[in-house]
Amino acid sequence: MQDLVLNFGLGDEAVSTLTSAVQFGFISGTLLFAILTLTDRFSPSRVFFVCALLGAISNIALVWSGNTMVTLLLFRYLTGFFLAGIYPVGMKIAADYFDSGLGTSLGYLVGALVLGTSFPHFLKNFGHSLSWHNVITVTSAFAVSGGGILWALVPNGPFRKRSQKLQFNAFFTVFKISEFRTAAFGYFGHMWELYTFWAFTPLLLGSFSEAHATAINIPLWSFIIIGIGGLACVLGGYISKNYGIKKTARMALLLSGCCCLVLPLVFLLGNPTLFLGFLIFWGMVVIADSPLFSTLVAQNAIPEFKGTALTIVNCVGFAITIISIQTIGFLVQLSDSIWVYPTLVLGPLFGLYHLFSKKSG
Repeated sequence: MQDLVLNFGLGDEAVSTLTSAVQFGFISGTLLFAILTLTDRFSPSRVFFVCALLGAISNIALVWSGNTMVTLLLFRYLTGFFLAGIYPVGMKIAADYFDSGLGTSLGYLVGALVLGTSFPHFLKNFGHSLSWHNVITVTSAFAVSGGGILWALVPNGPFRKRSQKLQFNAFFTVFKISEFRTAAFGYFGHMWELYTFWAFTPLLLGSFSEAHATAINIPLWSFIIIGIGGLACVLGGYISKNYGIKKTARMALLLSGCCCLVLPLVFLLGNPTLFLGFLIFWGMVVIADSPLFSTLVAQNAIPEFKGTALTIVNCVGFAITIISIQTIGFLVQLSDSIWVYPTLVLGPLFGLYHLFSKKSG
């Protein structure tokens, strides 16, 4: 993103603006997909391929030398918009293939998402040895090839129930089921914490390094702390087989909520090994419940609206991430105190309340 700013002569504020454009694109895309029930009326694999192709075109358009701030915002927005046909649709495809083993399969899928999220930090560790043109070109090519492979090799799953007609009320119908609401509210609380933790991990490492005069390889440790969550997703899926999906999700959310509160103490102790170990543990429990919540959403949704239900929950969840990130960012600007971050516990508290509440299901 910084290369775009330098190459096109943009202001420093363009970094956050271009990043937010992707998030807004994803939110509006998932909202439209949910209203039109696209993944329930058409082949999910075909929707995935078309969105991968169009998303790749939007992405590679960034290398056009005639770009302005307006066109860059448009291309970033469109990339986010078409990602709405990737992540939630991928979960829909998994739900069409697995019933009893859905938690484990989604653990692998979300684990792949986590690894992809952490990978830019790994690349940044190599400094300026990689051209941003090449990075964008290669990732766009991978997007097209991935979509093509899925379309060619993954037909409609045996548990798919196709919705025969367009139903605009599906957006509201799915929330009438109490167990679905419980899973959705748990996921919303989880999302308040997750992406803000990921976004501020480099800043936390930098603050610790400065406060305690300790040298830390911030890109590499950011990659490790975020990327280890991919393994946690897979492990969480297997653990849920023995302890139950809902119980495992509650435990992960409880542990990550405790991490929000314990952070200042671990930070102030000033032990680098303890601090890095703590962040690695937090990086695991903060994401381990994500595939489990998605599993509960899929299992408790109306079968013919399963794809729409997953898309709706993603839409609301990612909207919450923007509010959370902007809130913590505002508080950090007001005060650089480590005591700002425990406010992240509000998300886990909200989710746990509904997961334990009999009224929610």
